[in-house]
Amino acid sequence: MIEVQGVSKRFGATQVLTDINAVFHKGKVNMIIGKSGSGKSVLAKCIVGLHVPDEGRVLYDGRSFHELDKEQKRQVRQEIGMLFQSSALFDSLNVMENVMFPLKMFATMSESEMRDRAALCLKRVNIVDKDHLFPSELSGGMQKRVGIARAIAMTPKYLFVDEPNSGLDPQTSIVIDDLIKELTEEYGTTTIVITHDMNSVMETGENIVFIHQGRKWWQGDKDQLLDSENKELNDFIFASGLMRQVRKAIKGR
Repeated sequence: MIEVQGVSKRFGATQVLTDINAVFHKGKVNMIIGKSGSGKSVLAKCIVGLHVPDEGRVLYDGRSFHELDKEQKRQVRQEIGMLFQSSALFDSLNVMENVMFPLKMFATMSESEMRDRAALCLKRVNIVDKDHLFPSELSGGMQKRVGIARAIAMTPKYLFVDEPNSGLDPQTSIVIDDLIKELTEEYGTTTIVITHDMNSVMETGENIVFIHQGRKWWQGDKDQLLDSENKELNDFIFASGLMRQVRKAIKGR
């Protein structure tokens, strides 16, 4: 579980986050949604330690991250897996080498054990016989799956996913959504997904935090989202092109 307690962040005179309180649950796909510029990415960076909050705390299973010493922070970071929006694979490394990268950085394994672990992760995301290929030789969907394999290589307790469906076609997006949900349940991770994709939210959003103008404006699950009378949330949903799906879901009850 990850808890955000009273987190505020400013850059110069600009207040970006104000008194954010939220809980992200273990074994669930937690989502942070909001308009561009709402502060959701800054919140995510505060959670993973890339930004230091001006006020408030971020707790990883009770451990206040920004109050830990250097070695304790390193231990927490080893428990974190990350999938970046662009997949962020290393162009000069092949598929196997990309997945092995965090193992070489942090794991105490032999070379053969690292290869076995990487191969297992690739098999789990349905990437087979592609070990020798380089990122440029893969489709966008395959790059995302390799990125997920790398993110789970260290068997993380916490998984952060940034816009996993960016640039993907709808069918491939469904595959990625299903994979993230399956892995969350399988590993029991605390998964946080930052997304604009309301189709993903409606399919897999078990705990949704809506950020508006740097504040937590609403929190709930996908069923509660449909019943919300929060004007700003509804404006965001309908502006996201989900009007038809939402109406259909409501009528289907």
